[in-house]
Amino acid sequence: MRICIPRLALALGAAALLPGVARAQATSGAKVKITAPPNGATVSGPVKITLVATGVEIVPATIERPGTGHHHLFVDRDVTPVNDTIPRGVTGIIHLGRGQTEFVLDSLKPGPHRVIAVVADWNHVPLKPLVVDTLRFTVK
Repeated sequence: MRICIPRLALALGAAALLPGVARAQATSGAKVKITAPPNGATVSGPVKITLVATGVEIVPATIERPGTGHHHLFVDRDVTPVNDTIPRGVTGIIHLGRGQTEFVLDSLKPGPHRVIAVVADWNHVPLKPLVVDTLRFTVK
């Protein structure tokens, strides 16, 4: 029996053979926005970070399904390489692996701070195209 790969891909759906392609298509147009505190604000600690995502379903990290992801916060540090797994146990990188859309930063010192929100898949790899937002604020 001869199998034609293009026909097989159509029959099974491209996602069955190329899961990365399905994920990229599912997240095309996806966005994340840090809605609180306001960008540029001066706030008192603790600081509650609120996130809103569109075009991607925010779920616990244990859910392995295209079109889904969970939030990561990079607090006062640069984002890790976008093709790598976001590391755990690193100061300043917070995994919201239960599907949370809020997080309280309770140990920020007075002064300027930056938070970068990144949505990643179940393997903790940033979605493609990159779904990211940056917030700058000052703690008094």
